[in-house]
Amino acid sequence: MSESSHSSRRAGPSHRSVEIGVTLSIALLALIGIAGSLQAGIGWAAEGPRAGFFPFYISLIILISSGINLVNAMRDFSGRELFAEWSQLRQVVSVVIPATIYVFAVPVLGMYVSSGLLIAAFMKWLGRYNWLVVLAVAIVVPVIIFIFFERWFLVPLPKGPLEDWLGL
Repeated sequence: MSESSHSSRRAGPSHRSVEIGVTLSIALLALIGIAGSLQAGIGWAAEGPRAGFFPFYISLIILISSGINLVNAMRDFSGRELFAEWSQLRQVVSVVIPATIYVFAVPVLGMYVSSGLLIAAFMKWLGRYNWLVVLAVAIVVPVIIFIFFERWFLVPLPKGPLEDWLGL
């Protein structure tokens, strides 16, 4: 084995391992969908199909497809080439983690405060802008979004304690 091929194996996950991981994750989501559908009921009622009927069969199709994909990924020995280097995956994670925090922050803090914090985090952490620019953009953009959606389009977005305190 040459030095370059040996070091490239350690540089990140292979296509095969990523395919197996994604397939197992999707299968888990399908199982969760099936369990929820069974709780809601998958049969027929007097008025037609119960709430879990269609989600059950969609989840079942996804689970079967995941099984097929898993078998194919397990048999594919050509997929050992590099999927991505760890440094590239760190860049992806540096976007996914703040975005995930944002999704969970919106119901608690509201859309505008959460958006301002996300903008500030990305500008400072990834863009390395100075604090004056970060604060200006992180405040102005949510205010503009508020004016567009709440005032002009009359579409209310989720609000948090700050908007309640300000009476918005």
